[in-house]
Amino acid sequence: MRIQVRRTGGFAGIERRAEVDTSGRPDAAAWEGLAGRVLAAGPDTAPAGVPDGFRYEITVDGRTVHAADPRLTEDQRELVSRLLEEGA
Repeated sequence: MRIQVRRTGGFAGIERRAEVDTSGRPDAAAWEGLAGRVLAAGPDTAPAGVPDGFRYEITVDGRTVHAADPRLTEDQRELVSRLLEEGA
């Protein structure tokens, strides 16, 4: 499974991207479970955010959902944090 995140916005407006391919990873089941929950809860269109807040596009095997600060679910926040840390 290929999981990607694109973060835009923020005070400086700097875009950041990261991705992870779960194939062959020992923790693949955890990544895939988290990604599945994010897809199930995420809207297909960008939600309203706040000024200078981050907006996220989360893509899992070609399907994209959107999220925006400060209204990320726990699963969205965990996935984005893990991906930006590990996949950078």
